[in-house]
Amino acid sequence: MNAATQRQAITGPAGALECAVDLPVSSALGTAVLCHPHPQHGGTLDNKVVQTMARAMVALGWRAVRFNFRGVGHSAGSWDEGQGEIDDAMAVVAAFRVPGTRLVLGGFSFGGYIASHVASRLSAAGEGHAAERVMLIGPAVQTFAMAPVPADTLVIQGEVDDVVSMPAVLAWARTQSLPVTVVPGAGHFFHGQLPVLRQIISAALR
Repeated sequence: MNAATQRQAITGPAGALECAVDLPVSSALGTAVLCHPHPQHGGTLDNKVVQTMARAMVALGWRAVRFNFRGVGHSAGSWDEGQGEIDDAMAVVAAFRVPGTRLVLGGFSFGGYIASHVASRLSAAGEGHAAERVMLIGPAVQTFAMAPVPADTLVIQGEVDDVVSMPAVLAWARTQSLPVTVVPGAGHFFHGQLPVLRQIISAALR
């Protein structure tokens, strides 16, 4: 993301997981673990939407951790139909979060599906484990079975998303009474709208 980004590997369930860590200028409020889009469709930790999430969180004072799922970049292993990838994300949370400290989970597209399941697992683990906030951008509600998410989850959707349709996201959100923030004219990758996306995240999580 920038010259100060720290690249490191942690031990994951299928081998090493490549991570990128960005730190705020002062002591971090907590850790934000951010999940990239579909590994089989070019998704990596360097995805522009994921980087935008990271920049927003760092500016708000959080340590932002991006990582490559198994089989992507320098991460070991191979695609596991979205199941092992949840375990990958859990391993990243365990490696970077000090127990009992603040945690934000974020995910874009396929990464939104992963983030929803990580949030659910952490919530089920009991007090002190749950994420403080969850943010889902263009979550892949049409192709993956999302887990229920907290009532204060930030859901952002592009109006003209041609990968994850807005009606599908609204239908999914409706079952949980979740508000959805719609970015007019934005497609799935928010081309030309990344500054707007960053502003929405910053305002919601400030």
